[in-house]
Amino acid sequence: MTRIDAKFAELRAANKKAFVTYVMAGDPNYDASLEVVKGLPSSGVDIIELGLPFSDPMADGPTIQLAGQRALEAGMTLNKTLQMVRDFRTGDNTTPIVLMGYYNPIYSRGVDRFLTDAKNAGIDGMIVVDLPPEEDGELCIPAQKAGLNFIRLATPTTDNKRLPKVLTNTSGFVYYVSINGITGAAAADANDVAPEVARIKSETDLPVIVGFGIRTPENARDIASVADGAVVGSAIVNEIGAGRPTSEILAFVKSLADGAHSA
Repeated sequence: MTRIDAKFAELRAANKKAFVTYVMAGDPNYDASLEVVKGLPSSGVDIIELGLPFSDPMADGPTIQLAGQRALEAGMTLNKTLQMVRDFRTGDNTTPIVLMGYYNPIYSRGVDRFLTDAKNAGIDGMIVVDLPPEEDGELCIPAQKAGLNFIRLATPTTDNKRLPKVLTNTSGFVYYVSINGITGAAAADANDVAPEVARIKSETDLPVIVGFGIRTPENARDIASVADGAVVGSAIVNEIGAGRPTSEILAFVKSLADGAHSA
């Protein structure tokens, strides 16, 4: 059982929904980013998605792209991202961390070496947005053999024919992208999300977490009420990009967490 599996078991036992946050590793620099990441669990975050900076983030909108650029300009690398996880683990051995990014940096490092290093650093799962199910032999299956969850994205365009293929070999949870397009492009609507979550849950026992377009505590509450939890990314990254003090960023995160947990 991974930390992700254990967290969802804990949440189910407490009849609570999950609150998941995304932040870019190294944005705006290593120390400031680590300070925010370390503060997330005490602000109500159940699972941390940690972005791996990449120079060609094709699925990301301007907010996440700029965060990646800031991180890269500050010298962030895959090695430093793994070090950030190790530094986080010195004070927290229970909060799950999902590394989210693209395949190129992993491929460049070598899959076997990367998986060993990621597992040893304390990463629990992965979302690799540019590897479809047809390429499961590249990373998904090796990752699961290494004890890491491999989390797949489903979208409004994932029809009933495609959905079983997407769910094959998925573990940890299913990430439902509530809107078409890039991150930060529109607002999520619980009325649209609810039937899609039900459709996915008819095909899997995995938790279904909904992300994209969630910016307020009310959004988080409404989306979590029709799913197993909510993900907030761009809204938090915007606060980081605006240069807010860590205390203000974490206070905003707590308000979002309170919204999701009230569902």
